[in-house]
Amino acid sequence: MHGLVNRSIQSFLRDTYGPALWHAVARSAGLGFDSFEPMLIYDDALTEAVLGAAAHHLDRPRDSVLEDLGTYLVSHPHLEPLRRLLRFGGVDFLDFLNSLDDLPGRSHMAVPDLDLPQLELIEEGGDHFTLICCGGPKGFGHVMVGILRAMADDYGALAMLDHNGCERGCERIQVHLLDHAFAQGRHFDLAAGSTGS
Repeated sequence: MHGLVNRSIQSFLRDTYGPALWHAVARSAGLGFDSFEPMLIYDDALTEAVLGAAAHHLDRPRDSVLEDLGTYLVSHPHLEPLRRLLRFGGVDFLDFLNSLDDLPGRSHMAVPDLDLPQLELIEEGGDHFTLICCGGPKGFGHVMVGILRAMADDYGALAMLDHNGCERGCERIQVHLLDHAFAQGRHFDLAAGSTGS
């Protein structure tokens, strides 16, 4: 697993639950070190051990932890560059949904050796969509549910999201866009150095 993914899990646990929780997870997972290096590649088993230990220490299902990780990746101030990368997908949440097919390519431009799952959005009609995530690490679909939920809030849209399981290595997420402009979205400016609330 790419170190950037592991470092994101580490940062999520530290920022959300504190350094003591992260150190307890690292010990339980048998890492033998305190911090992941973002640009190294680690054995997938280490990532699984960290997620299992986090779920145990938080007394929460692994899938729920992954969904919260997805929300964190969009909403935490330390990760504004990732939010900006996602917001360049469109002017509203529907545009963003339709840009998801291109997300692995966009992320590959930013981090060449980071391989995200292939994403395919299927329009089911009546503001209903199915997002298919194929080829990624186990549970990536739950991370995507958290990302989609946070992005809907970011755009001010109201959407219902359901993870519909995994079949032949592909996870399916149902998206029902209830209201394109339910609330005022978070400020976003094309200029990277701009400030706003």
